[in-house]
Amino acid sequence: MIPPSPQRRSLPGFWQRALRHPSFAVGGLLSALLVLAALLSLVWSPYPPAEIDIPAKLQAPSAQHWLGTDSLGRDIASQLLVGAQNSIVVGLVAVGIGLGLGGVLGCLAAARRGWVEELVMRASDFTFAFPALLSAIMLGAIYGPGLLTGILAIGIFNIPVFARITRGAANAVWSREYVLASRAAGFGPLRITLDHVLPNIASVLIVQATISFATAILAEAALSYLGLGTQPPQPSWGRMLNEAQTLLFQAPMLAVYPGVAIALSVLGLNLMGDGLRDLLDPKLARRR
Repeated sequence: MIPPSPQRRSLPGFWQRALRHPSFAVGGLLSALLVLAALLSLVWSPYPPAEIDIPAKLQAPSAQHWLGTDSLGRDIASQLLVGAQNSIVVGLVAVGIGLGLGGVLGCLAAARRGWVEELVMRASDFTFAFPALLSAIMLGAIYGPGLLTGILAIGIFNIPVFARITRGAANAVWSREYVLASRAAGFGPLRITLDHVLPNIASVLIVQATISFATAILAEAALSYLGLGTQPPQPSWGRMLNEAQTLLFQAPMLAVYPGVAIALSVLGLNLMGDGLRDLLDPKLARRR
């Protein structure tokens, strides 16, 4: 009889421990606020985010404009709410690309070993030579700057990250007794990967996906700041920072609002990732 994979046993009281974990609780709250802001902006915002009202430009916070207006009279609160959509879309798609392709390549390298593993790892090394910014510049030169260009650039950069992490975690699982028993029973690499390897490395991939999500939000803001990401009139936190840099002494809060939004989003996802790492690690989980 083939012994079961350890990770198939559910951790008792996960949510009770999660709520007592300070990093996960704070990070989950900040991440939930980001998601709620994006969901709210789908159905409602104080004003159309791209609506220009020159007579109302650079207004201070008031009952009409909760966070004031920018140099074109656009409502800051509306831009922040709708800008959260871009951050989440870029994070989900870019991390999905990295997790999907990188996870498959990592599992393939661990299952086949030999020249297949060497080829996957050397391809990962080659891809690391093209960071997201450089990839965005090259893609922008070919297809033009835009949201899709930013997503592809960040997603391509995430592929070798997930490939390396998946391969390392999968190699550890392939040496375990229950995998050896499955191989002795005649199961092939695909069956073993689906039945044993993936369930046991899922926690590692979830933690990495959370951290990569935060990195993707930061990268999207950087690309939009440089004019390689989201293009007008679609709101973007990074482009809001770019537009505010010429008014730092006249209206410094124009840079503070999107900067704080980016910082809190990245901080929340990083804290949640750290909390998940502690909660999903069986050794650390038994101590709590």
